[in-house]
Amino acid sequence: MPRGRRRPHGESEGEEDGPDERWMASYMDMVTVLMCMFIVLFAMSTVDEAKFEQLANSLATGFGAVNVGAIDTAEGVVVPDELADTADEGFTDAELAALEVQDFTELKKEILSKLEAVGLADTTQFVVNERGLTVGLVGSETFFMPDSADLSEVATTVIDAMAPSLVAAGLEISVEGHADRHGQSVNYDTDWELSAGRAARVLRRLVEQGGVPQESILAVGFGSARPISTGDTLADQAQNRRVDVVVLSDQSDAVRELIPEVVG
Repeated sequence: MPRGRRRPHGESEGEEDGPDERWMASYMDMVTVLMCMFIVLFAMSTVDEAKFEQLANSLATGFGAVNVGAIDTAEGVVVPDELADTADEGFTDAELAALEVQDFTELKKEILSKLEAVGLADTTQFVVNERGLTVGLVGSETFFMPDSADLSEVATTVIDAMAPSLVAAGLEISVEGHADRHGQSVNYDTDWELSAGRAARVLRRLVEQGGVPQESILAVGFGSARPISTGDTLADQAQNRRVDVVVLSDQSDAVRELIPEVVG
C-alpha cells in the first residue's frame, strides 16, 4: 500500500489542507490606510481658517519668518493683512467702489427722507466722492449767524434728524468748520477759531443729543482757507459760513480713488 503523507504533530486525521489566508492581513492594512486617507481629505475640505492661519504662521516662524499674515487657502498664497478682507470677499476694486457708492447713495436718501419729514430737505447739500458722503450745512443765517458759532433752531433740527442714520452707518465722521473771510472779528481773533467753534458745536450736538460715539467723530477748523464761493457779495460770503459733516469711507486708497469714476 502506498505510504500516506505524514501529518504535522497535532493535526487530526480528518482535517484537509485549506487555502493560504495570509494575504488578508495585507488587504486589511490597505483598507485601513485608504479609510484614513479619505478621513484626512474630508477634514482638509472643511478647514478651520483660524486654526489653519495659526498653523501657517507657526510653521513660517519655525522657518525664520515672523507672521505671514492671512492665508488664502483656496489659492495657497499669502495675502497681506490690509488686503485680507477684500480678498476674502472676492470683489475687485472697481466692484468695491461701486458698492461703496451704492451704500453712500442709500445713506443720502435715508437722511433726505428724514429731513423731508421735518420740512428741511432743501437746507443741506450732498456730495459723494472719494472721501465718502459729505452733508453740507450751508447758507446765510440758516445755520450760523455772522461771527457766531451758535447753532440756529434749523441747525439743531437738521442735526437731530440726521444723527440716527449716522449712528447706524457705523463709520468715522469728520465735522469740518468753515468761515467767511474777515480775519479778526468781535468774538474771535481768527477765522480758524470761529470755524473750529462751529465744528465743535455740531460735534457736541451729534454726540450729546444724537448718540454718535465720541470715539468715531472729530472736529476740524479750516477757517476761510477752503471757500466754496470766492465772490465778495453777502450771498457769496454766506455760502462760506458752513459746516461739512463728512461720513468717511473705510475702503482702501485704491478703492476710494475709483469712486469719482463710479459717481460720474
